[in-house]
Amino acid sequence: MLKFAPQVKIPATYMRGGTSKGVFFRLQDLPEVAQVPGEARDNLLLRVIGSPDPYGKQTDGMGGATSSTSKTVILSACDKLDHDVNYLFGQVSIDKPFVDWSGNCGNLTAAVGAFAINSGFVEPSRIPQNGVCTVRIWQANIGQTIVAHVPIINGEVQETGDFELDGVTFPAAEVEIEFMDPADGEGAMLPTGNLVDDLEVPGVGVLKATMINAGIPTIFLNAEEMGYTGTELQEAINSDGKALAMFETIRAYGAVKMGLISSVEEAAARQHTPKIAFVAKPQEYIASSGKRVAASDIDLLVRALSMGKLHHAMMGTAAVAIGTAASIPGTLVNIAAGGGERNSVCFGHPSGTLRVGAHAEKVDGRWTATKAIMSRSARILMEGWVRVPGDCF
Repeated sequence: MLKFAPQVKIPATYMRGGTSKGVFFRLQDLPEVAQVPGEARDNLLLRVIGSPDPYGKQTDGMGGATSSTSKTVILSACDKLDHDVNYLFGQVSIDKPFVDWSGNCGNLTAAVGAFAINSGFVEPSRIPQNGVCTVRIWQANIGQTIVAHVPIINGEVQETGDFELDGVTFPAAEVEIEFMDPADGEGAMLPTGNLVDDLEVPGVGVLKATMINAGIPTIFLNAEEMGYTGTELQEAINSDGKALAMFETIRAYGAVKMGLISSVEEAAARQHTPKIAFVAKPQEYIASSGKRVAASDIDLLVRALSMGKLHHAMMGTAAVAIGTAASIPGTLVNIAAGGGERNSVCFGHPSGTLRVGAHAEKVDGRWTATKAIMSRSARILMEGWVRVPGDCF
């Protein structure tokens, strides 16, 4: 008689943060073998989410079969001065057996503050009875500080409210997120040293590109040069296999140019970063919800791809990159937004609009970003335990 390992249950919380969803864990609640980075942890998270799934549906797991819903978060106590919690993000591949730890998820950052408070990572003395709790987050993937301002009512996190976020169906409480020094501290914010590069891509041609490392490494292209208007919705890109292959090729060569990988072949194992996006000057379009976005409502149009597909709204970290690039005169993003100096930008994405503030300045001949700010919302969807076969890790 064949014997199979029984399922084990692990405390977990399923949360929406911004336009993403993910499974949240406390590090101490994971099986001991998965409390350290490595194959066991990756295998566990893959099984939790339901990957790899050759059907692309993640039916046998918690994932939602999109880059926005195939995500995991691990929080732990932080020993860094003036920080409350360590935030580690894992982007789980849908159809391949790997977890990408190379970047942050800006959208789920909105849920980290609430989860940290609810999980006991924030000192009770710092949580007001009514008001706003400032949660100081150490983003462990990229080694940066993020500050979440979480509303509190009667000593508990306030999740409901009237803040509306395009890409999310229902209103909720507003959570302001500050990305402190959002450029990668290990390298230049503009890794090539140029505001605009000529990116040579075999089989595609030479494209104008702004490559920036703020929030998340991102490659910006001109929509018009790619044959697009910047008003495209998901179906226009995601149903076009040739276009997706082209964007992935551009992304791979851009990653090499940015110094993120040494050869284009390595891009297949680094799906989460860099992101690739295209920009255009404002024009009217109808968002995926049916909402009319007027040209006068926005400063520019941006469409971004995540994990090989056009995102349904905008990744939070990419929004930081957009805001930062827009604040630097001469980048493709800044030019699309009308040029000049600015400390905030409102851009149109497939689901509607988003405003992000950023400040960049030139220090000793190099551009650097000091802060980027945007508002998101977050909500607990389910909490309890997630179950996986005991032999999966």
